[in-house]
Amino acid sequence: QVQLVESGGGLVQAGGSLRLSCAGSGRTFRNYVKGWFRRAPGKEREFVAAISWSGGSTYYADSAKGRFTISRDNAKNSVYLQMNNLTPEDTAVYYCAASRGGNVAGLGEYDMDTWGKGTLVTVSS
Repeated sequence: QVQLVESGGGLVQAGGSLRLSCAGSGRTFRNYVKGWFRRAPGKEREFVAAISWSGGSTYYADSAKGRFTISRDNAKNSVYLQMNNLTPEDTAVYYCAASRGGNVAGLGEYDMDTWGKGTLVTVSS
């Protein structure tokens, strides 16, 4: 079964950090663009960050620039999201996803072929 499984979510105070992980199984995602998306309460899912298959190119939403870092380890079939200086506005369910043909700079929901089920991040003030 092909799947992506996120982990690392939880409750953190404003100003704190979390590192999300996403492990792939059932196939190799080595040649896939990987992305992180999030859905805040009462809002639509939005793009957060993306990384090319090699890890050489990354792209961030304005809300993530300077605070979040996306990385990947193809040997572990995994992608990560380091989140620093978190604010209550970052509270959301975070999803990782993989795209065979998407563009890192223009990655959207409809580009993604495989989704994880999400991990909840709650930032308290």
